[in-house]
Parts: sequence; structure tokens; C-alpha cells
Amino acid sequence: MKKTIRFIDLFAGLGGTRLGLERACQQLNLKSQCVFTSEIKVDAVRIYQENFPNSEVWEDIREINSQEIPDFDILLAGFPCQAFSSAGTRQGFADTRGTLFFEVERILRDKQPEKFILENVEGLVTNNSGKTLKTILHKLKDLGYKVTWEVLNALDFGVPQDRKRIYIVGTRSHPIFLDTLPKSKPVFLSHILETGKPTLKTKFVDNLLAQYSIHELAGKSIKDKRGGKNNIHSWDINLKGEVNKTQRIFLNILLKERRKKKWAELKGIKWMDGMPLTLEEIASFFNPDNLFESKDLKILLDDLVEKKYLAFEYPKDEVEVFNKNNQKVKKRLARMDLPKGYNLVTGKLSFEISKVLDTNSFAPTLVATDMERLAIVDGDGLRKLTIREGLRLFAFPESYQIDLSPKKAFDLLGNTVVVSVIEKIAHRLYSLE
Repeated sequence: MKKTIRFIDLFAGLGGTRLGLERACQQLNLKSQCVFTSEIKVDAVRIYQENFPNSEVWEDIREINSQEIPDFDILLAGFPCQAFSSAGTRQGFADTRGTLFFEVERILRDKQPEKFILENVEGLVTNNSGKTLKTILHKLKDLGYKVTWEVLNALDFGVPQDRKRIYIVGTRSHPIFLDTLPKSKPVFLSHILETGKPTLKTKFVDNLLAQYSIHELAGKSIKDKRGGKNNIHSWDINLKGEVNKTQRIFLNILLKERRKKKWAELKGIKWMDGMPLTLEEIASFFNPDNLFESKDLKILLDDLVEKKYLAFEYPKDEVEVFNKNNQKVKKRLARMDLPKGYNLVTGKLSFEISKVLDTNSFAPTLVATDMERLAIVDGDGLRKLTIREGLRLFAFPESYQIDLSPKKAFDLLGNTVVVSVIEKIAHRLYSLE
């Protein structure tokens, strides 16, 4: 008779962690049974239940008594990661989402399962100078588990996405090491893309294609910060209005100049990556021959402000403030006692497309905030990723369906786990018994 692995799926999302475990059990000729699921996002709950029929999904785990959870063999949890993520505030346990780890600890302590698999962002490793991870490991070991962890990249597990995540595993018997998991051959985006889908017909795309050939765009980022040969700026395609040669030269100079630490020292504030500079400060490094007076330079700058290539704003300084939990946190606030300066408007989310993916390479780490702004070349045009392509980038099966708008689907996908990584970890956990 086959052994049955009973598991619980916490912070379940789309069920990617569950799928990984179930695949591993099938390969090892084991039965698997999900005895408890918890998830609070309404859209995620509906999609989960559509793909795992007859699954009861409990909501806020904080309101569920441990005794209401059936006994189980392994706990699965990709506990919320925004508190430790570079895309978030990095407040760790000072963020209420960070404290959800303690719900995992509570259930492990009360239910005493044999194993667990936890997943989180790579930023957990360095959060609070490593103290957050140290606290987590200490608490898990205090519960009697042999605990190991490893940062793994989805690229090594058959997925064309550069996605590094920390995986923490624990067993009652002996430590399971993840640094020797079998790796897959690299897979490029071209292997998972659909073809012949409708392309974008917008002013933004028209501007891009007017300046660059379709093949030149592959691998290009579109943002008004940093530089490099693979970056296109809004002024390169006259996105916000026509700019003359002098203005274009200035914007490219300001791109680098505003990042120099000397400006923070002169203003007496903590350096920030992208400092607004006053007219006088700009005149100290930019004085082309066709601008004879400071008023000419001001006209040039104010025109760029009007077109929204530049912002006229106060510099910001790092200060300590109390959050709603009455804990001290660091924030950047405007220093209104200092003169305003000119700064680039750098918000990447203001652009319809933030990056055109190279189909002969792989995708960057996909996050909810910008998945919908990634584009690919399809025929002689550009288009957004499809939901099916998004699912493939996380190794979901072809049978999995998401009946949502792309925006809502990508919001869920950007926070999910890569199924194939969990599959290899679970296989290791149970193949060594």
C-alpha cells in the first residue's frame, strides 16, 4: 500500500508549492493529500479552488486555532515576502507581514509535523544585517528541527527566469542539504513563448519603432535612470515631447551627475541615488557654447520640467519616524529648508513598457508590480506576455487555468513560487528516507 503524505498549504497563493510537492510524490510512487489550505486574497482563493476542486480554503491564518488544523506530515509555506524584499520596504519583522512567520512557528510548535518547506525572497538573507534570518533559523531549531537553507535560482530548474529565492527546509531526523540538487539545462524564453498573438498599436510603441528596428529592441530596458547600451530613455524617443540636441546632451549628463555623492555632502544630507540639483549646481558642470547666461539655462530646464522629463523638487534626507506600530523606521522626507533642484522623473511604472525581453535569453525576476509592463517581439511587432506564458515562467502545468484579466493574473503570478524548484526540494526530502 502506498504511503500517503499529508500536507498543509499556508499562504497558498495559486498553489504552486502544492503542485511541486504533488509532482515529487508521484515520481516517488507516494500518495499526497492536502488536508488544510489557507489564503486571504479573494482572486487567489477562487483560482485555487477552480484548479483544485473540492478544496476548502481557510482565510486569515492568524485567526485559526492550531487545533482546527488536521494532523499532517509536512508544512508548506511561502510566507509573505514584501517585508524582506528589495521591492518592498525591507522592514522585516517591523512590518506586520514579516510577523506572519510567527504563525508558521506556532503551527509547527503545536502540530509537530515531520518536515517543512519554507520559501521567501533572497533579501531575507541580508535583511537587518542577517539578524532576521538568524532569528528564524534559531526559532525553527528550538522546535527540534534539523534546519538547512539555500538560495536557489529558477534558471537552474528548467525555467527561463532569473529568480533567486531562499528555501528553508527542516526535518525531525537528519538535515537535508539543497546545494547538490540536480540542475537542468538552461531554457530560453523562445521555448515557452506563444506566437502569432495580437501586437500593440499604441503611440508609445509607435515612438519606439520610429527610432529603433524591431530587432534592435530585444533586451532593451526603457527607463529614465542609469544608462548603458541596453537602456532607452524617454527623451531618446521624444515620448513626452520634442527635445533638442542640447537638451538631450544635458539629460544624459544629468543622468550620471545627479548620482555623485559630493552633492549630498554640499547640501549636508545623507546621499540618495539621484539628487535634485539647483540651477547654480548644474551651471558648474553644464555650460554649452550656445547658452551664454544662466537665464538661458533656466529656460532650457524649465522647458524640460513642463514636458515632465524633469521635476523641480526639494532634496530628501533620511530621518527616523515612528510607524503605526510605534516602532522607529527610517524614511526619506523632503528637506524644505533647502533650495529646490532639478531632477529626472524616473518612475519606470509610468511607461507602458519597461523592458523588451530577448527571446534568446531569459526573463528577469518577475514581480507583480511590473510583469504587465514586459514585452516581447512577435513577428514584426511588440506585445505583452500572455497569461499562459506567465504560467510557464513559473513551471505551472498546461492544464492550469487563470480566468482573470492579465493585470490581476500577473499580480498573483508575481508573488508565486516556481513549481519545478519545489518539486526538486520535495523529491530530495522524501527520496532520502
